[in-house]
Amino acid sequence: MALLDVFDVSGSAMAAQSVRLNTTASNLANAQSVAPNPQDTYRAQHPIFAEQLAATSMDESPAPAGGVRVVDLVESEAPLNLRYEPHHPYADDEGYVAYPNVSVVEEMSNMISASRSFQLNVEVMNTARTLAESVLSLGK
Repeated sequence: MALLDVFDVSGSAMAAQSVRLNTTASNLANAQSVAPNPQDTYRAQHPIFAEQLAATSMDESPAPAGGVRVVDLVESEAPLNLRYEPHHPYADDEGYVAYPNVSVVEEMSNMISASRSFQLNVEVMNTARTLAESVLSLGK
């Protein structure tokens, strides 16, 4: 892996963590939203990541220097949160209201993890920049 490949890897990781942060923010924003029909109730979403291999010549084996990419955004399969609220306008015949299947605790830990991963990749890019500057100054 060349020194400049670090920027591609960290950049792709930062882009992936941005998607993760946006998805988490969307989940948290919709955690208490309800709909008249349980089929229309918001469901938590989660990004799926995959490694992205670097392009290499035909005679070399692929090197994992390409980074990460977001493959898909999937809805959570967890059941909706049913709450007994018989006076709510969206309550069913038994008095239950279907709330989104968003776990606020899980989403907050996802947000902290994604934020920390983003920060670490910024540090990696800054270190790589410093190393590249040092290499360039060797010729002076």
